[in-house]
Amino acid sequence: MLFALITLASLGKIITFLIMLSVLVVLHEYGHFLVARRNGVRVNEFAVGMGPKLFGWTSKRSGTLYSIRALPIGGYCAMEGEDGKTSEAEQQREFRDRLDVPSTAAATPSAVNFQGKTPWQRLAIVLAGPIANFILCYVILVVGAFSFGVMGNTPTAVVGEVKAGYPANAIGLHVGDRIVAIDGTQIRDGGQVVSIMHASKGKRLDLVYDRSGERRETFVTPVPCTPGSKLGCIGIIPASQFTHVAPLAALTISGQEFVGIADQTISSLGLLVTHFTQYAGQVSGPIGMGQAAGVVQDFGWGPYLMLAATISFALGLFNLLPIPALDGGRAAFIIAELLRGKPVDPDKEAMVHIGGFAVLIALMLLVAAHDIARIVAGKGVF
Repeated sequence: MLFALITLASLGKIITFLIMLSVLVVLHEYGHFLVARRNGVRVNEFAVGMGPKLFGWTSKRSGTLYSIRALPIGGYCAMEGEDGKTSEAEQQREFRDRLDVPSTAAATPSAVNFQGKTPWQRLAIVLAGPIANFILCYVILVVGAFSFGVMGNTPTAVVGEVKAGYPANAIGLHVGDRIVAIDGTQIRDGGQVVSIMHASKGKRLDLVYDRSGERRETFVTPVPCTPGSKLGCIGIIPASQFTHVAPLAALTISGQEFVGIADQTISSLGLLVTHFTQYAGQVSGPIGMGQAAGVVQDFGWGPYLMLAATISFALGLFNLLPIPALDGGRAAFIIAELLRGKPVDPDKEAMVHIGGFAVLIALMLLVAAHDIARIVAGKGVF
């Protein structure tokens, strides 16, 4: 029975994560949709989900098919002039061959075609998806601040991080565990946990904690926090408590959190590029993100929305990378077209696409394999 309940709870966490990820992807695609329509491009289909179509309806005014697909993962925005098979330059060349007009012509019989728009219009449409994710990141932070408060300075008795090489990791404490009692003393907050540990270097402590409603008991002996320190530590960082603040303060703090997320994400990407072998092991893909989301759900909706905001920003930034098959790759070729005054040669673009796509697939497989190996080894995501 307990196994069934745990399985059901895990399934619920997976479904919640997939819904969250799908919302982020669909709103990314909605960014493309809005700017495309604003520039007069016909959107043939706007889909929620992937795979076979379950049902849909066609707008009489715009002719757009709005569909719900079988797999609740992501979605897409299919514009007129995109075949999803050939390169951007090849589609541009075919479009001009059919019309036999200069590439800058805007008023053509195929004015609703994405390829018939100016490079600046196409660039705006391509970049609208990542920009939508950045905007969504801030909106999620604001919604979380108004609904659940902002992260305060008061630590809780919930384990927010477990450091490798310390006693907490050795006895099997996990992120999300709640410390209930230490040597018979009932625990109120994280500050009390830290104080007891600091005063108990070398002392064997009776530790009672709660994991997903199950009460567990173990023993732990704090070690010096640093070599020669008189303070004891077991290698945990308590999770912070969320507190409600005034609306104006919530907007301001959300902006600060957005800047913090942006700085951390960009810095992490920079470290990955400049020191790949050192930091590659810390990269997580959808599998790792799903496991992390399952852990964060135990902290409540406030931290979970912060995770969603972080993933939204990362999704936008990832799509800006100049890699073929991503928005950044398409944008790079459009920028090259602006600088050259004409599109890149289709054959050369095709070679770049093949090489870039191979690198992207290899990276995705590497990250997925790393996530699976880390989970199998029981190392978790933190």
